[in-house]
Amino acid sequence: MKTVNISPEEMSQRTARFSELKPYKQTQNDAVGIPPGAMEMVSAKCVYPVMSPEGWAGRNSIAPVKGAPGITISLAESPPGDNPGLHAHEKAVENFFCVRGRFEITWGDDGENSIILEPLDFVSVPPGVSRNFKNISDEMGYLFVVIQPPEGDEFDKVAFSPSLGEDIAKQFGAATVAQMNGIGFNFDAGIDN
Repeated sequence: MKTVNISPEEMSQRTARFSELKPYKQTQNDAVGIPPGAMEMVSAKCVYPVMSPEGWAGRNSIAPVKGAPGITISLAESPPGDNPGLHAHEKAVENFFCVRGRFEITWGDDGENSIILEPLDFVSVPPGVSRNFKNISDEMGYLFVVIQPPEGDEFDKVAFSPSLGEDIAKQFGAATVAQMNGIGFNFDAGIDN
């Protein structure tokens, strides 16, 4: 059987080592000055980008592995009680695979629906659905997150409530909200269709 042969150097470009990953709260602070505390208000404690498409313009663009269009992969690290708050990926499917811990996944405009993910459980949330995930275990939890934007998109827009944008502006200034809008976080009243 004849297969494709790649060098060890080429394979190393397709490898992500957890010890070398940087959470995007750090990289967004380094790149555009978004305070880490502001990023934690809209994401898990630490979100480690693992893979993003070549040319991806969103917050996962610093992922060490560049893959095919249409998929970004990250690892959300959440201490007990940690959650990003209700949000909706406007056009992308968001998939959660529980690696460690227990996570309550809520959905609906007020988070009125919920399921529990145990280790090795998986759920796929369609675009436009308001959702949240919360580590309900007493240990550090890890979610493997796969985001599937529509073909041709180079950005994943995520909608949060206007009140969260106001809270961020009060704590970190209006410029921080503008910077967050620039990486795909939207604090308007709804979903752009």
